[in-house]
Amino acid sequence: MKRMNIVDRFISYTKINTTTNREKGAAGIMPSSEGQRVLAKQLVQELEGLGLQDIKLRDTAIVTATLPSNLDYDVPTVAFFGHLDTSAEQTNDTKAQILPYTGEDICMNKELNIYLRKSEFPELENYLGDDIIVTDGTSLLGADDKAAIASIMDMLQYFKQNPEIKHGTIKVGFVPDEEQGLRGAKVFDVQEFGADFAYTLDCCGIGELVYENWNAGDVEIVFTGKSAHPMSAKGKLVNSLLMAQKFIAMLPGGEAPEYTENREGYYWVKQMSGNSARTVLKMDVRDFTEEGYRSRMAFLKKLASHCEDLWGPESVTCTLADRYSNVYNSLQGENRYPIDIAHAAYQACGITPKVIPMRGGYDGAALSQNGLPCPNIFTGAHNFHSIYEYLPVKSLYAASDVLKQVVQITAERFKPGANA
Repeated sequence: MKRMNIVDRFISYTKINTTTNREKGAAGIMPSSEGQRVLAKQLVQELEGLGLQDIKLRDTAIVTATLPSNLDYDVPTVAFFGHLDTSAEQTNDTKAQILPYTGEDICMNKELNIYLRKSEFPELENYLGDDIIVTDGTSLLGADDKAAIASIMDMLQYFKQNPEIKHGTIKVGFVPDEEQGLRGAKVFDVQEFGADFAYTLDCCGIGELVYENWNAGDVEIVFTGKSAHPMSAKGKLVNSLLMAQKFIAMLPGGEAPEYTENREGYYWVKQMSGNSARTVLKMDVRDFTEEGYRSRMAFLKKLASHCEDLWGPESVTCTLADRYSNVYNSLQGENRYPIDIAHAAYQACGITPKVIPMRGGYDGAALSQNGLPCPNIFTGAHNFHSIYEYLPVKSLYAASDVLKQVVQITAERFKPGANA
């Protein structure tokens, strides 16, 4: 079996355009882009070449596979997840290149004068002397999340080529359309999959470790006014656009994305459309605590009710929906061990864990909510969703090394008599 270099593997994945398609996703099509299916099929071929078992490719482009245990005792089954799609901010094909970082600004595209400047991205100094993978500045790199896929595949290759290294059962899952509200993870059949705990790789620089994210909700508020011709509108016209504006003005000042950070929650006025007769307002609600999240959702419901009392029956309707919950809710008590194993794996690799709350969602939130506890490990990349996305080569190797340690630590930690 020929060993494939992790960098070559990653770059081969970037050559497949897997940009998520928001229009098709909104129409319920999964995967939303054909490139995701192409990548899924390539992964199936690679998994077959590695000799994995129970390989499945579903109509949704979800891929799963199993590397059986070589232990003579039982340990919990660990799984690793990456997502197939890249964000829709840029749709061009990726032209990845590997450039050395010598301390100067990195020229990504001389003709278009596109540079990765250390004045804008000072964390580059941490990678002095390293090789950096970037694009030509006309697309995303797609390390979100193809660096994860490359790391997972490299980890599998390592254990297949070193059968003397003991490990429990390892499962892998690759899912579509994470960039559209975790669509693939939400339909993933956790029970059929059969893992006991899991990790996604979907955060940034080396050392980052996430096991806390938003409780997230969607809100739609419909304002119904009364139409009238402006020549005779006095006392008759009720402008729904102005109703929506007044509603927005009554939201708590300063509790919006542009004013908040760390664990501060917010209301995000995301979209407003309509006319004087009917206006639809869409909002996102985010809070790290369950209590805070429920309080925010209840506040909007109450505010809508008060506005309806003011403007008349059926003038305001409010629909609330939960999107995903904080993964931390699923990692308490006896389910905390995936966090402890991750910390131990980082330390075994000489990496100091940088525990951060994620002001967003990731597939692990949906998987955890469905019964599969799932913290989030770094990919090593920076500047997700930007043409300035970059991936230090040593960080890519480090991500794979952490996965290898997770597997080996699990085998040792649950060995009979290990805790005696």
